[in-house]
Amino acid sequence: MTRTKAILDIANKPPHSNSLAWVFEKLEHEPSYIHTRMFGCEAAYVDGRLCLVIGDRNEPWNGLLVCTSHVDHAALIEEMPALHPHAVLGIWLYVSQNSEVFEETAEKATALVLAHDPRIGVEPKPRKRRMRR
Repeated sequence: MTRTKAILDIANKPPHSNSLAWVFEKLEHEPSYIHTRMFGCEAAYVDGRLCLVIGDRNEPWNGLLVCTSHVDHAALIEEMPALHPHAVLGIWLYVSQNSEVFEETAEKATALVLAHDPRIGVEPKPRKRRMRR
């Protein structure tokens, strides 16, 4: 097994059970989909872009984060009115799983990711290399 394949195998395995894991189920058929952990939550990458993050912890990490830029906020909020800027990561949009329209919003966001909507997804920043001591 190559090192890259081993890394992808690890990245695609969900590390623990998240009550919102169903949000990512439709993404599993997308060949470029990668599932990983982030901020104690779970993240979905498609086409190498970070698209969605789900968390089932306390607010503000109890719902769906849609990874986008400020430029696309208005259009996405118009399409999915339950979205609003996240309290900590204001550049991304968020809907709490306590929202009455959470499931509808999550399904719509997932459909947009599968349609490769350019408004959703951010390029991950390269990791900084640690300096040797």
